[in-house]
Amino acid sequence: MFQIGPYTIDSQVVLAPMAGVTDRPFRQLCRRLGAGMVVSEMVTSDTRLWNSRKSALRLDHEGEPEPRSVQIAGGDPEMMAEAARMNAARGAQIIDINMGCPAKKVCNKAAGSALLQDEPLVRDILQAVVEAVEVPVTLKIRTGWNPDNRNGLRVAGIAQDAGIRALAVHGRTRACGYKGAVEYDTIREIKRAVEIPVFANGDIDSPQKAREVLDFTGADAVMIGRAAQGHPWLLREIDHYLRHGHLLVAPSRQEIREILVEHVQALHQFYGEYMGVRIARKHVGWYLQAEPGGRLFRQAFNQLETADDQFAAIDGFFAQDANAGAAA
Repeated sequence: MFQIGPYTIDSQVVLAPMAGVTDRPFRQLCRRLGAGMVVSEMVTSDTRLWNSRKSALRLDHEGEPEPRSVQIAGGDPEMMAEAARMNAARGAQIIDINMGCPAKKVCNKAAGSALLQDEPLVRDILQAVVEAVEVPVTLKIRTGWNPDNRNGLRVAGIAQDAGIRALAVHGRTRACGYKGAVEYDTIREIKRAVEIPVFANGDIDSPQKAREVLDFTGADAVMIGRAAQGHPWLLREIDHYLRHGHLLVAPSRQEIREILVEHVQALHQFYGEYMGVRIARKHVGWYLQAEPGGRLFRQAFNQLETADDQFAAIDGFFAQDANAGAAA
């Protein structure tokens, strides 16, 4: 349990913001499956671009449980402050600032983890956003720009001084992307240096790993990203293990099918059939990538153009799986 402003988060499991993944249907599913808090996809701080359909969907938080956390990205303090104000006016209850994304298209615009190169600018952005809104502001960072420039500890101090209320740390530098060992020792140093809640992020893919990372770093929570893609029940499994010290029984084939169908239905409803069908393809691929025949199924599934065809294919896949089990 930890506190962000007026909000008590009763789970040590937080869903990481992931562009193109943590849309409203996925966030709602992950909250139901055990995440204590979820964070929206990254929204640009350039509010002139918010009229696009893509931005409108990213800014849609209808029906989501509290607290609603919205992540913004950009490199200009005034634009970031305005984006924070506008998101708060639209119902955001926590503003999260992205200084952790390593993607080139973000870093080339002097946003995301590229900002870590400029500590005075980091301070200006954080102060501007904190002063602009009444709601709590949180921050996601990496350990530095590259292995020769690890300044995560200094940035964490700047963040706390600026009034940031919680800090998520991905334990790699910008240059490392998602490769190489995670620097859990750096996360531990940061946690020891600040008094605000710290979330440990990076390669946490099992309940046992979550427990190990929390024990080693002293972090207040784990932030789960890529490991939840296609396995959203992992959040429930981690939450249960951290609370009770024993593993949950793995979900049955029937429950996996039900979760998958529920997710795909929500995507179709949220995006409309045309976009929903296309966005469902990657999620279904993640759910079934480790299954026998999953790769061949995915190739066929990606050719389907209607919601009805997608549901029929999913039913057929699981019926085939059940028949094989019965024959064995």
